Amino acid sequence: MTVIDDRDALGNDAGLFLSEAGARDFFELLKPRVMSLVVFTAFAGLVLAPGTLNPVLAAISVLCIAVGAGASGALNMWYDADIDAVMTRTAKRPIPDGRVRPSEALAFGLTLSVFSVAILGLAVNWLAAGLLAFTIFFYAVVYTMWLKRSTPQNIVIGGASGAFPPMIGWACVTGGISLDSVILFLIIFLWTPAHFWALALYKMRDYGSVGVPMMPNVAGERSTKIQMLAYAVLTAVLGVAPSFTGLASIGYGIFAGVLGLIFIACSISVLRMPEGDERMVPARKMFGYSIFYLFIIFSALLADHAAAGVATLIGSLL
Repeated sequence: MTVIDDRDALGNDAGLFLSEAGARDFFELLKPRVMSLVVFTAFAGLVLAPGTLNPVLAAISVLCIAVGAGASGALNMWYDADIDAVMTRTAKRPIPDGRVRPSEALAFGLTLSVFSVAILGLAVNWLAAGLLAFTIFFYAVVYTMWLKRSTPQNIVIGGASGAFPPMIGWACVTGGISLDSVILFLIIFLWTPAHFWALALYKMRDYGSVGVPMMPNVAGERSTKIQMLAYAVLTAVLGVAPSFTGLASIGYGIFAGVLGLIFIACSISVLRMPEGDERMVPARKMFGYSIFYLFIIFSALLADHAAAGVATLIGSLL
């Protein structure tokens, strides 16, 4: 078991403490479950963008975005190690569990950040690299170090960091930003509060124990539930928007509309949930459905894009 000491955080006598961290421990620092969603939405942005990108460069783009997202996660775990050790949901993360030293996590995160941005810029284009650099900075500094512990709007503003990947993927192909890429960004941005506050509702004690001002702890359950419903409605509307800009078909729009109505229904169930109900079943169900919703929305966009491509190909052959 690795010994973690205050001297490690200051960088003093570091040689006296030998780390036994393995590859799996460092992989956990990357927040792989979060990274998988980031990679998927970035890939969607890359595929949906007009134009083409060399398959090798496309693979490099997705890899750099994934590594950048992982770097953000490592820096987040480094800074939040103190509260992670107290919260039941995060107590087994590599740093509070004593498997990785804070200085190792910091060095790991910074190294991955620099390399992911530099390689993306050199291999693809510097706009995409700049967006990736801004995303890492926004999550690690603006959200983690400032917003998270200072305002109940932390996840609303901080959610932008998780919404940039499809825009970065789009920029990798086009070298620019368009209305459609902004819509992809907004779908995730507006989805984030309802998604995360569902988790915050049934983890109120955890956040309260470490003094993180999550919306349910500050504004109360009722206010949070009302805001969740508002964001669910906005998310449902933006989910349909690609069918009106030409990015997707009307068929996609109908499908997305049904998914959005279910999302709203889940939020209404949460609103009707009795306050103080420790089981929080509707909130747990909404949290699970919200993940499913985002995955299916972007999957539907990719399927619709593929179907349009096949139809175009068939039309050219006839």
